[in-house]
Amino acid sequence: MIQTKGYAAQSPETDLAPWNFERRDVGAHDVQLEILYCGVCHSDLHQIKNDWFPGVFPMVPGHEIVGRVIKVGAHVKNFKTGELAGVGCMVDSCQVCENCNEGLEQYCLEGNTQTYNNLDRSGVPTYGGYSNTIVVREEFVLHVSDKLPLAATAPLLCAGITTYSPLRHWKVGKGHKLAVLGLGGLGHMGVKFGVAFGAEVTVLSTSPSKEAAAKALGAHHFVVTSDPAQLKAVRGSFDFILDTVSAEHDMNLYLSLLRTNGTHICVGVPSVPYAIHPFALLGGRKSVAGSGIGGIKETQEMLDFCAEHQIVSDIELIDIKDITAAYDRMLKGDVRYRFVIDMATL
Repeated sequence: MIQTKGYAAQSPETDLAPWNFERRDVGAHDVQLEILYCGVCHSDLHQIKNDWFPGVFPMVPGHEIVGRVIKVGAHVKNFKTGELAGVGCMVDSCQVCENCNEGLEQYCLEGNTQTYNNLDRSGVPTYGGYSNTIVVREEFVLHVSDKLPLAATAPLLCAGITTYSPLRHWKVGKGHKLAVLGLGGLGHMGVKFGVAFGAEVTVLSTSPSKEAAAKALGAHHFVVTSDPAQLKAVRGSFDFILDTVSAEHDMNLYLSLLRTNGTHICVGVPSVPYAIHPFALLGGRKSVAGSGIGGIKETQEMLDFCAEHQIVSDIELIDIKDITAAYDRMLKGDVRYRFVIDMATL
C-alpha cells in the first residue's frame, strides 16, 4: 500500500483537515501521479456538505488533478515516468457497456467510479486530489500538454470538459446566439469555448460589476438579469442557454429568453430541484437538457484543443491550509474564476 497525505472532511459538520491514508499499490494497468495542482470545484463543497446525497466519509475531495507520472504498471502502454498527466471526475467504469463503448464513460450503464466520494469495484472508498499522489487505471489518465501553464490547466478536467462537451454535442458555433448563465468557474470556461467555436456569446448575470470581466473574456454582450428592461430586450433571442449556476434560480424566466426550438442546457446543479411550468416549454417547442462532464476521449480532445488554442482557466493559486476560507469566498462568488491548490503546500 502507498502511504498518502491529504486533506479530508471526517463528516459533513467538520472542516477539511490533514489526514493520512493508504492508496493501492500500482497494478499492471495503473499509473501513479505525483499531484502538483488540484482545482477546487463547487461540487467539492456540495459533496462534503451532503447537499446532493449521503457521502462516503472520511472524504478527500478533488477531481481536477494534474501532476507528473512517477510510476507505471508493467502493461501500461501510453504513459511514461516523468510525463505530465491529469485525472478528472472518473477513475473507472465497466468499459464494456454500450455507453462506454461509445466513449461516454460518464454515462456508464453500470455506473462509473467517481474520483472521490464513491466506492471502487472492490468496495474500497475513492479519495480525490487534495492529496500528494493518486493511482488510476491507465484508461482514465489524460495527457497534459507542457505548452500550457500547469496550474491553470487543472480546472479543465472538470470546469473545462463540463462546458466543452455540451457545446460540442449541440454543435454550437458560427451563426448561433449562445447565452452563458453565470460567470464563475464553469461560466467563464463556457464563454471562452463559445467564443472559440464562433458563437455570438452573451453573459447573463445578476452582478452588473461583472460586465467588464465578461467582455475581457471575449463575451460580445452582457445582460443584468435583475434589470427587467435588459431582460425584455433579449426575450426570445437565444438559440442556446448554457446554465452554469449552482444556486437556486427561476428556470421559467430564462426559458423565456430562448428562441423557438431553443435549448436550455443545465450543467450547474442546485441543491433544490427546478420548478418548470409546461407553458414555459410549450410556447416555443423549447427544450431543457442536461450534460455531465465528458467521456475520456472527448476530454483528451478538449485538452488538445486548449493546447492548440492556448485556452486555460483563470485561476487563483492557494495554499491547502486556506481551503476553508477559499470555500467561504467561493460561496460569495469572490474568485476569478477558479481556486487551484498548490499541492507543494500540503
